[in-house]
Order: sequence, then structure tokens, then C-alpha cells
Amino acid sequence: MIDLDYRTAFDMAPIGLVLSRHRLMVDVNQQFLAMFGGTRDEHIGQSFEVLYPSSDEYQRTGARIIGSLGADGRYADDRVMKRRSGEHFWCHVSGRALDAQDPHAAGIWSFEDLSARRVLKVDFTAREREIAALLIEGDTSKQIGKKLQISPRTVDVYRARLMRKVGAATTPELVHRLLSG
Repeated sequence: MIDLDYRTAFDMAPIGLVLSRHRLMVDVNQQFLAMFGGTRDEHIGQSFEVLYPSSDEYQRTGARIIGSLGADGRYADDRVMKRRSGEHFWCHVSGRALDAQDPHAAGIWSFEDLSARRVLKVDFTAREREIAALLIEGDTSKQIGKKLQISPRTVDVYRARLMRKVGAATTPELVHRLLSG
């Protein structure tokens, strides 16, 4: 019989879990390893940066988390992440800062692989991936511009590029195609 303790619950959880301090991985569970690849020892002490398609996306997402954190210290979004193999995939990330005043000091993060229902078929640039993720959340050009600290017009230019890449004629069609792969 398996002991039902906190360590077992963490290790056997059906979603990827990470405990962090200052954006470094302190502990990871089995589902996280199955999703991203590698061993526990290869991830412990590593920066979350290794999970991002680019260093710029890591930096900008960190800044966005701080700016978007709720009063309870919670944050969630869908974004493109990178496996150890180099493969990019859609992932739902949610987490909680243990101290909302210092969001990166310590946190608990969950990762859900969305690739079974959202296939990444087109090679997007880092900025296109960020804008695609925010469009999926339903943000307007003005909201995206504010979050990414760029003009709404620049967002519109990237949206047009995304639409051309996936063959969409309208923003709702673009979102549908991004969601369906």
C-alpha cells in the first residue's frame, strides 16, 4: 500500500508541478519530467529560462507575471514552451507566488501540456508567440500592447503576420486556428 503523504501527492500529481525560488527550480514532479524531459537532477537549480523558446520570452514573461499578478499572488496563461529535446509546444501555466509583494521569491507552478489538442504547426517568432497567446486569452490590441509595452499598432502588424501564416481572414478565425492547431 502506498503512503499518502505530501511528497507522494506532489510526485504523482497528474499535472507538472514545480516549486521555485527566484525563478530557479527547487523541485519538480514526475509529470513535469514526462512533459519536458530530463531527470530531476538536471532540472533542480536550473532557471526556468531553459523551458522557454528564447531568453527574450523568459525575460518578458517574468516582467508580465509581476505586472499581472492578482492580489492573491496568482497568475495563469497559455504559452509556448520548450522541451529538452528542443520541441516547442503549447502549455497552460498557472502558479502562485508565496509572497505577492515579491512574486519571484518563491512559488508553486503547474504545467499542463496542451499539445494533444493544440498542435503548434507554424514556426512563429518569439513576439508572434506572445501575441498569439494573448489573443487566445481574448485580449485586445490595446491590452496586448500595454502588457508587452508596445503600441497597439505594432500588435496589429503582428496580428496581420499571424493571420497570413495560418491563412486566417479574421481575428476570430485566427484564434480558432491557433486553438485547433
